Amino acid sequence: MPCDTMRKPNQTLSQRVEEVKKRVTAVDRLIASRKVTVKVGPQGAITFIGISDSDRDGMTDACIYRMLSRKGSAATKMAIQRAEQSACLEITVERAAHQELQIRRGELFDINSADTA
Repeated sequence: MPCDTMRKPNQTLSQRVEEVKKRVTAVDRLIASRKVTVKVGPQGAITFIGISDSDRDGMTDACIYRMLSRKGSAATKMAIQRAEQSACLEITVERAAHQELQIRRGELFDINSADTA
């Protein structure tokens, strides 16, 4: 997964995989305890509000979403569904991947301007 391949200097792939798993678990707990909120922009881009830089550890919102959609707790998945319903949109893996691509290209700076077409 792309989240795993964005390594720090002198970090092995297996170290990054473990680090990503730990960070996603931490974010999952924060969302489940409602310390982090989930927002879906008008074009379907997702963002997690309230994640500190240390908890994020270089991971994008799209990456976090993809990991949580596979391995997140029921409470986290419900929070994502509530955000989708309040935005009247459903996030697909394709939208999240497109958002990730925009971020990498430097095209996406504001969640409300995301192009998910």
